[in-house]
Amino acid sequence: MNELRIPLSLLSPSIDVDALGFADTSELPALEEPLGQARALEALDFGLNIKSHGFNIYASGPIGTGKWGIIHKRVQHVAIPMPTPRDWCYVHNFLEPSSPVCLSFASGKGREFKQAISHVIQSLQRDLPLAFESQKYMDARAKITEEQEGKKGNLFQVMSQEAQTRGFGFKENPVGFTMVPMRRGKPLRPKDREALTDSEKNTIEEEGKRLEGKIREFQAQVHALDHEAEHALLEMDRQVVRAAMLNRFAVLRDHHQHLPEALEYLQKVEEDIVSNYKEFLPREESKMAILGWDARNHKPNLTRYEVNLLIEHTQETGAPIIDEPHPTYGNLIGKIERKSQMGVVYTDLTEIKAGSSLRASGGFLLVNVLDLLRQPFAWDALKRVIKTRSVNIEDPGEYIGFSTTGLKPQPIPVDIKIILFGPPYIFSVLQAHEPDFPKLFKVKADFDIDIPRESSQEQLYARFIAQLCREEKLPSFGVDAVGEILRYSLRLAERRDRLSLRMSWVSDLVRESAFWAKREGRSLVSKSHVEMALDKKRHRTNLLEEKVQDAIQEGTLMVDLDGETVGQVNGLSVHQLGDYSFGRPCRITARTFVGNEGVIDIQREAELAGEIHSKGVMTLAGFLGGKFAKFQPFALSATLTFEQTYSEVEGDSAAVAELVAIVSSLANIPVHQSLAVTGSINQLGEIQPIGGVNEKIEGFFESCQKRGLSGKQGVLIPAKNICNLALNREVVEAAASKEFSIFGVNTFEEALELLTGVPAGEMTMDGQYPPESIFGRVVNRLTEMAKSAEESGKNRPLKSSESSKH
Repeated sequence: MNELRIPLSLLSPSIDVDALGFADTSELPALEEPLGQARALEALDFGLNIKSHGFNIYASGPIGTGKWGIIHKRVQHVAIPMPTPRDWCYVHNFLEPSSPVCLSFASGKGREFKQAISHVIQSLQRDLPLAFESQKYMDARAKITEEQEGKKGNLFQVMSQEAQTRGFGFKENPVGFTMVPMRRGKPLRPKDREALTDSEKNTIEEEGKRLEGKIREFQAQVHALDHEAEHALLEMDRQVVRAAMLNRFAVLRDHHQHLPEALEYLQKVEEDIVSNYKEFLPREESKMAILGWDARNHKPNLTRYEVNLLIEHTQETGAPIIDEPHPTYGNLIGKIERKSQMGVVYTDLTEIKAGSSLRASGGFLLVNVLDLLRQPFAWDALKRVIKTRSVNIEDPGEYIGFSTTGLKPQPIPVDIKIILFGPPYIFSVLQAHEPDFPKLFKVKADFDIDIPRESSQEQLYARFIAQLCREEKLPSFGVDAVGEILRYSLRLAERRDRLSLRMSWVSDLVRESAFWAKREGRSLVSKSHVEMALDKKRHRTNLLEEKVQDAIQEGTLMVDLDGETVGQVNGLSVHQLGDYSFGRPCRITARTFVGNEGVIDIQREAELAGEIHSKGVMTLAGFLGGKFAKFQPFALSATLTFEQTYSEVEGDSAAVAELVAIVSSLANIPVHQSLAVTGSINQLGEIQPIGGVNEKIEGFFESCQKRGLSGKQGVLIPAKNICNLALNREVVEAAASKEFSIFGVNTFEEALELLTGVPAGEMTMDGQYPPESIFGRVVNRLTEMAKSAEESGKNRPLKSSESSKH
């Protein structure tokens, strides 16, 4: 038994702080490279620098490895020397107003263009009304009007003479021109017309018809004169507008002569202003009856001349780095917002907003893959950006094929490097089930969770702590405090020979330790402050653990910690609560009886067992059959259960305990309740390693400590888990004073003998086990059960169908 007891030196890793070679972290230089992530850094450098299409990056690693911080610093290093991307604007499309045009400018020049256009429009709003109110303009307009009226007067005079010659009067009235027969200079009255002869009447009628044709010609000439005057006035107005715009637009064209798209847009703006110059002039003072709306307070809508500066970069800033914390479709691609006025919802080009994929063009976009996949349409939209190398801002309804009326801006080309980061299983799922993923994310940066424990790595760990203290202005850590941090890291790694790379968790412990040191007014963090931080953190999160231990102490959860019982074993389980886990003992019982049903897992029958647990039970059944049923029938029925468990049991770490309970019941040999056991087992009886070994030992120790340590209590663990031990000081001290024991076992026989105090038994040359050994008793019991089953079968009355066969 003593030879299986684990030495004290192996129960918890020791840190030689003297070998670290410093007094406190203020003496250490900063850490230049991220700790222990050489593989991931190599992949990042490759992915960030290769320019070929599809070489986007998936940063894979569990939570707490510091992926985001490492990636962000690496991306900054690459982005700073890169060229600053161009600015992008949306402007009005005068040929197709629903499809705004995109214009590109050198970094910093987009705002200049926007301000220049705005200045031109504002100045025209100010200067055009003055130009049209000037005396020179009024005189020119009056001259054109007078010339037109003079020509119309001459035509009227000629027409009047023609009518007079034909015996008619010609005059203008509100509805047009009329002619009236005349006699001796006076209009012919109806009664005088009756007195005329037929010949005179015919003459008047014929002359009237000829005169009507002349009047039509006269009216056409008058309309032509009106049109000519209107055209002259309009052309004069346009000349005034062109003169007002000439110098302004000449300067704009000169500044953007190297941009054909901008020059084309400026030409369209000029043409539109000339065609719609009246929108720059004051409106007539008239009121509309609709809802009492006053036109005098209404400003003309000149939104089409505005420039929507969608993306702006300052010069010499390098490539953009965009971290998208909420990757919805709108936040990634962009959106078209809407306004409401008098109950009417509308939009225009100024309501187009850029998304992060456009803001990251020419640089890098960082997205958490879990956040991305939770958002409707976001993943497909991001794929389309990568495939088409462009961003098409549209309503989500358009994206899913639901036609909506509104703006459809032109797509903007992008050159973007996307970095997704998330857990490894998401990478595997996307590789297997998303056909486009391997084509679009060709680089995997795999972040490790631990590194070998070497003196050089311990030095780097200390430098990491020193760097964090400097960056966040924390007090320096003494060498003993650094040693305790290293011990915590070994515990996180669950290996005495490896240091954890969950640097986020380590950083939090550094911060919390510094907090408690400052709370005590200390300028140097010591080992006691690190221990205090760990204790305080545990106290904040272990409420459920205390409730469970209290229930065990008061007997609500029935666990025996002394005495001996047949078919009953203390197993160990682990409960995971976020970043905190704890172990607890649980009673495992077995009952055996004659039958042919084999091992019945009550948890599985009640659908409270996971797949791995069910596999473990079937494996131990295989061990039993191979061990004891080679030469005789296996007439056994056995039931197994975790007592007082009402949720799913998963994992095979209780397989050894379950097998001991069955064998104890068969051999009718009691099991020491002062011991607990954990471990998986294979069909050959070899005990396999399990997880959570530290939590399980500490959980059973706490239960024993609350009841009172007797010196007989202890835990059996797989010998292959010895390298995972990093137990707390209370357990180590109890082991040192022989109040608590921890054993490492390799085979089922070793565990069985420790738990019962009876030899398991070795098979003799004749294939038998010693009768007083555990296996000898099991064989005898199984033989008896087989005979009982056989006799029961012989004595079973035959059914009518069976008797007829004899």
